[in-house]
Amino acid sequence: MIIPKLHYISQGNSHKEHLENIQKACSSGSELVQLQLNTTSEKKYLKLAEEAREITAHFQTRLIIEKHYKIAKTIKADGVHLTKTASCPSIVRDYLYTWQMIGGTANTLQDCEILISKDVDYISLGPFKTSETKDNPYKALGLNGYSLIIGALKTETPIIGFGGITIPALNDILKTGISGIAVSEEITNDFNSISKFHQLLNASSTQEQRYTF
Repeated sequence: MIIPKLHYISQGNSHKEHLENIQKACSSGSELVQLQLNTTSEKKYLKLAEEAREITAHFQTRLIIEKHYKIAKTIKADGVHLTKTASCPSIVRDYLYTWQMIGGTANTLQDCEILISKDVDYISLGPFKTSETKDNPYKALGLNGYSLIIGALKTETPIIGFGGITIPALNDILKTGISGIAVSEEITNDFNSISKFHQLLNASSTQEQRYTF
């Protein structure tokens, strides 16, 4: 299973805005969209997820549902992303279709090791830096945190960085061994940044190929 290097995490003040932003991300070339909506009823979330699935299917973009793994199965999303407070990946794995992917959020080396032992397909590691607008209970890892954790893990599981990642910081982030990134604000503010992120991410993968003997 190949995990795209750039994940767009949906943002919006309403369901309509989430869908509009997902549409813009897909039409700007996003390969994977994660539907993230914290406060809504299960019924409304299902309807939103179904509409998001229609948009992403049209563009052949992968759709990941955050936390709600039963909805992810119902709408046949490409997978589910489990936050630290969500269900156990092993339980979710038994429930989902075999082809659906599972990602999990980690903030420490121990978090990563637990997720790897539960066979997740990728790990979102962060936050890279904490947002001034959002309350985040987890400490910012920065370049040093990424380097230390990835160096200690030595894993084949893709590690996706998230949390306040911007284009100017990307080259340094990729040097830590991060496989890809999940971005919300920077992309929502300018959907043209998707192509810039892709250029930098693809340049890093061609360099990797160049130096493997």
